[in-house]
Amino acid sequence: MNVRSSRSTLTFSNPFTLPGYPGELPAGDYALLVEEELLQGLSFEAYRRTATYLTVRGRGRHAGRSELRAISDSDLKEALNRDQAATEDRKNSSDAALSPQEDSK
Repeated sequence: MNVRSSRSTLTFSNPFTLPGYPGELPAGDYALLVEEELLQGLSFEAYRRTATYLTVRGRGRHAGRSELRAISDSDLKEALNRDQAATEDRKNSSDAALSPQEDSK
């Protein structure tokens, strides 16, 4: 079985939660590890995702440690969508607060 792994970095602008894990994770950069296996018997090279992990750094007495947390693609997309929506909401409310008042003549 041929397996490959790829790493990328995700940035969360806001604190977020993941299903199945207690507590809130802080905003910041997180390493994402994706493992895939080669599909056999095809006339072309194709891979199937077998696992996705988010690297979470320890806090408090666990500082200096990191943990690979398994995460589904749908949970990851949902967390990223919530983060983007929260960022847009925050931006829209700050833009509204900074917009000059129109003259009511």
